[in-house]
Amino acid sequence: MQQKITIRKKALIDRKKNYFEISSQFFFPLIKLLKKQKNINIKTLSLYYPSNYEVNVLGLFQLIKKFKLKILLPVTKLNNQMNFMEWQYLDPLKVNKFGMLEPCLTNKPLTPDFMLVPLLAFDKNNNRLGYGKGFYDKFLKKFLKNKKKITTIGVAFSFQEYNKLPVSNLDIKLDYILTEKGIQK
Repeated sequence: MQQKITIRKKALIDRKKNYFEISSQFFFPLIKLLKKQKNINIKTLSLYYPSNYEVNVLGLFQLIKKFKLKILLPVTKLNNQMNFMEWQYLDPLKVNKFGMLEPCLTNKPLTPDFMLVPLLAFDKNNNRLGYGKGFYDKFLKKFLKNKKKITTIGVAFSFQEYNKLPVSNLDIKLDYILTEKGIQK
C-alpha cells in the first residue's frame, strides 16, 4: 500500500528529528497496569531492544524487578516470522539481518503474556504502523486463532500519533498505546 510507505518514510524522519530521552516516569502508567493485571498470572513480558530512535524501554528493567517476570526479546526467523526468547539485562546479543539486536538462540521460545511493541506511527483506534515486514502481526495472528490472549502495548512518543492510519486485514490492533502523556486504551 503506497500510503503506508509514504507514512513510514515521514514517520522515520519525524522520529529521528523529534526523539528525546525519557525518564522512568514514562513507564509509571505501565507499572500501574501491570500491578492491576498481576493477579491474572502474568509470567512473561516481551520488550524490544531499541534502535533507530525507538523509545528506549531498557530503563524499565529496574522498575519491574519486583514483579519477577521473565523478560523476552524478539528473535527473527525465516519468512518474516519471529519467536521470543528469555533475556536478562546485559546477556549477550547478536545483530540480526535487519541490524537489530536479539538474544543468541540458546533458549527455547516462550510466549509473552504482555508485549511491548515498537512502532513508527499509531492512531486513536490503536492501529499501529511498523516497518512493513509484518513480524508482530504474524506472531499475534497465530495466537488469536488459538484464543490465547497476549496484552499488546505500543510504545511511542506522542508526536507519532496520526488521525487515521491505513489498515488491512493483516494488521492487528493493539490493546494500549503508551506515550509520555500516559496510556490510552
